[in-house]
Amino acid sequence: MKHITRHFGLALVVPALLSTGVVAANWTADMKEGPATFKSMGPLCFGPDGIIFVADTKAAAITAIDTGDTKAAASEGLLQAKGINQKIAGLLGTAADQLLINDLAVNPISHRAYLAVSRGRGPNAIPVLVRVNTDGQPEVVALEKVKSSRAELPDPPVEGVAAGGNRQPSSRQESITDIAFFQDRILLAGLSNEDFASTFRAIPFPFKTVANGTSVEIYHGSHGRFETKSPVRTFVPFKVGNEPQLLAAYTCTPLVQLPISALTPGAKLKGKTIAELGNRNRPIDMIVYEKGGKSFLLLANSSRGVMKISTDQIEKMPSIASPVRDGTSGLPYETVKGWTGVDHLDLFDAKTALVLRKDEAGSLNLESLPLP
Repeated sequence: MKHITRHFGLALVVPALLSTGVVAANWTADMKEGPATFKSMGPLCFGPDGIIFVADTKAAAITAIDTGDTKAAASEGLLQAKGINQKIAGLLGTAADQLLINDLAVNPISHRAYLAVSRGRGPNAIPVLVRVNTDGQPEVVALEKVKSSRAELPDPPVEGVAAGGNRQPSSRQESITDIAFFQDRILLAGLSNEDFASTFRAIPFPFKTVANGTSVEIYHGSHGRFETKSPVRTFVPFKVGNEPQLLAAYTCTPLVQLPISALTPGAKLKGKTIAELGNRNRPIDMIVYEKGGKSFLLLANSSRGVMKISTDQIEKMPSIASPVRDGTSGLPYETVKGWTGVDHLDLFDAKTALVLRKDEAGSLNLESLPLP
């Protein structure tokens, strides 16, 4: 988004970071027209020229789709859609409780929202890409005849089997946990079938071949140990000093800094843990934005609301390399008041975030909120 990153709006914060350094004559030149098929739809992000990237975790693949959605938003109006899960359920002919919304990405050109949806909740759930127009009305994105290209991961977890042969049905579901477009590459976090399973990849786009990823090791202060099998849950590219970095959040909840330049095939990389944000917590989504001449992270998570984290001290933060027993350490955060029930978020524009959140009645709403 992101992006040109998982959150395209990052260009508003650090444009030099996102300048490509290369001139792509035609981002869609290698795409073929026909059906784009999926076993599942997970993380989403936008790249250049209205291209959306859709992660298929079951297939351990990522598909780039030319949406043709390249007309600038007609106005600066904000997107609001109450009961979006009920509207989509009606569109798909199912009940709202049989619907899952797996991710949200905002097209930075048109300001339309795209949702990765599962119709059904079991192994036979049908993946659907839904677009929400600026009037709040959803429509299904037809994928029977689109220009697209696809990249398959060479070393995903074996479906339903963990190391040692134990049953672990969720392992393949974590082959891709988050994605971002950066310069002329797709950055991808997830698990591989290697002993050091936690993996980052930098896949050149347009797609050619996909090499093995970079294995990542981190120190997890809340657990008091180094870990190599826990996947990144969400991340953003960000410039620390003069170097492009990844800021990545893990479950329970270390925040880790990794240099993008070190993402080389087959390498092993040790991340720098710059914060422990509290255990018994799962990160969901993260964006970066600028306000008042300073940059901030917003991290949505399962247990502690939405965290606002100033990036001012990132360069000076020491690496956490010993157990954290009191819950938090390192880079501090504050909880954003009123931002409750947030499942997903993305930048809408320079001043606004679009969030998908649950209200007290259990309905899911798309809401444009001023950046705090």
